[in-house]
Amino acid sequence: MPTPSELEMNRRDLMVIACACAAFSTTAAGARAQPAPVGKPVLSEVSFNVNGRIHKLELDTRTTLLDALREHLHLTGTKKGCDHGQCGACTVLVDGQRINSCLTLAIMNQGSEVTTVEGLGGVDDLHPMQAAFVKHDGFQCGYCTPGQICSAVAVLDEIKAGIPSHVSADLTGPMALTETEIRERMSGNICRCGAYSNIVEAITEVAGRRG
Repeated sequence: MPTPSELEMNRRDLMVIACACAAFSTTAAGARAQPAPVGKPVLSEVSFNVNGRIHKLELDTRTTLLDALREHLHLTGTKKGCDHGQCGACTVLVDGQRINSCLTLAIMNQGSEVTTVEGLGGVDDLHPMQAAFVKHDGFQCGYCTPGQICSAVAVLDEIKAGIPSHVSADLTGPMALTETEIRERMSGNICRCGAYSNIVEAITEVAGRRG
């Protein structure tokens, strides 16, 4: 049977070993927490047509189309909202179809035709959809408006082309321009001010002119 002095020595040894293990674990964890060294960004030349003008840019391959438009071409009409593709503020038209520009890389749109709200019309020559938004007060703070307008233009093109939505009663026949259709197709564009009714009125008016 171990004597009291031997037990005391064992307890001391145990404490020393425990402290050493704790110190080693902390050091190892700290070493793992250090970020890996970041190398130079990989650059690639990107060329696309934006609002009728060819642009050639040398961009970090991680650059989104949204950042290319705002930070490199200074087309700040396209807004950065959630940056996760959930609010629609960054909506632009690429080859005639609306997309969330925050969810696509600039290099993925090589050779594409990109239209932002600036390309639809200017102060002295408003696009019919822009004019309708002004007439019906389809905005309040205006932050989401560029994306709303680009999306609204695409909605009318989709309906004209007979592309159904989740609420379309007939998937093969002509698309009916109903308030339900408009609201469903515009549901990816969030207006935190709540101007939805006015937006529907604006789209309906422009659709009537086209018809």
